[in-house]
Amino acid sequence: MITKEALAEYAHDAWSGWMKHLFQKSKINDDGTATIPKWAVERWVRQMNTPYTKLSQTEKDSDIKEANEILYIVINASRGK
Repeated sequence: MITKEALAEYAHDAWSGWMKHLFQKSKINDDGTATIPKWAVERWVRQMNTPYTKLSQTEKDSDIKEANEILYIVINASRGK
């Protein structure tokens, strides 16, 4: 059985990984705020406003990797693992 907990754990891990990536690319300021570099803002705004079908193959591959993680949870849950 697929549990909400397994999917919630995946969602948290994906979000946590993204936040780590975002902060690694950003500058942490002396006052505790973070500044995202211009190149990153431009890239991520472009990506978030681009439909999946219009992404580059590299960007699609990244999304496919995430989809595979979800499928792994679903398939293993259906096998009782």
